[in-house]
Amino acid sequence: MDTPSATRFAIAPARTVRLALLTVAIALLAACASAPRRAAPAATRSALASEPARAPDGQVAAANDVLFRAMALVGTPYRWGGNTPSGGFDCSGLVDYIYRNATGLQLPRTSGEMADQGGRKVKRMTKLVSGDLVFFDIGGRISHVGVYVGKGRFVHAPNSGGTVRLDDIDGPYWGEHFAFGRRVLD
Repeated sequence: MDTPSATRFAIAPARTVRLALLTVAIALLAACASAPRRAAPAATRSALASEPARAPDGQVAAANDVLFRAMALVGTPYRWGGNTPSGGFDCSGLVDYIYRNATGLQLPRTSGEMADQGGRKVKRMTKLVSGDLVFFDIGGRISHVGVYVGKGRFVHAPNSGGTVRLDDIDGPYWGEHFAFGRRVLD
């Protein structure tokens, strides 16, 4: 038996197997990449998703700065009393950090104090504009705050063990606890 031809036949099955595995992997990746994405069922999407995005009159640039900062912090860990990206955020620490860095406006430390500050009160979700603070009554008092980004969504730091995230303001939990918004960019 000729050594080069024996080696050629021994290598051929290994190459064939590798080529077959590569072909299968490419086919699977192509199938995943081309699969159509399904929209979330209407029952799970915000009813406000079709509302036009709006910013406070004369404050479009400030509202955009607030939104960019808020969205950039999604995924930051929650930490009670936290007020920096490196240390984590609680809800009021997050909102104060966003406004201080985007507009230079320093807000009170707690969600209750923020709710009592000046600025136009917005009682209906459909009247919220991007950049509005949104407050939630949990347990009979204002105890949570976030930043409305538009299209029925808000950024907030909701709980221990979680992260800063984007949620539907009119979802089953948050919709039941929504108290009002506060327009601080007027």
